Order: sequence, then structure tokens, then C-alpha cells
Amino acid sequence: MIMKRTMVLLAVVCMIFLLCGSVFAGKDPVTTVTTGCEKELDTYCKNVTMGEGRVLACLYAHSDKLSGRCEYALYDAAAQLERAIAALTFVASECKDDLKSYCSGVAIGKGRLLKCLQEA
Repeated sequence: MIMKRTMVLLAVVCMIFLLCGSVFAGKDPVTTVTTGCEKELDTYCKNVTMGEGRVLACLYAHSDKLSGRCEYALYDAAAQLERAIAALTFVASECKDDLKSYCSGVAIGKGRLLKCLQEA
């Protein structure tokens, strides 16, 4: 149950991560999972087409065979994504008036809104 919830959370927040751009200092969730689950990705998921949560679905399908290292990497990535969402939510809430006033014409993603706020 916990593994399923973690996989669903990872899939959802990975989409948010891709839409919002990187807000991670240092390591990012994708690198965490890629590094921590390298053996499992090579063994079970090497022929899976990237995108739309298919790799996470593959790992979930083989969740009974994941090493402790891979499970930890998945939980660590989920924690990183939760922190990023909390940070994005806080910034959006605290800066919504400034975003509306100064950055309403700026496209979302790739750090453009943050750059706009910094310049304003």
C-alpha cells in the first residue's frame, strides 16, 4: 500500500516538476531514482519507453523485487518532490499579487517566473 501511494505521488509530482521547471538545489528526484534503482532499471525496465510515468509503472510492477537501495531512492525522491511542491505552493501564495502584476505574460516553466520576480 505504501509503495503504491509513493509511486502515484511520484508520478503526479514528476509531472508538476516537468511543468514548473527545476526548483531543486543539488540532486533532483530523477537522478536520485536513476542512481538508486540503476540495477532494477537495467534488469526490469530497460525496454520501457520514457515518459508518462511508464518507468515508475515498471518499477511498481516489480516492486516485490526492488532492493532496499532502490526503495530508499524512491522514498527519497518522493520527499524531495514533496518539499519542492511545498516551496512552489508557498512562493505562489506569497507572491501571487506580484506574479499577477509583473509576470502575468510570462510562460510557466524553466524558472521563467522566478526570474521575472527577481528582475521585478
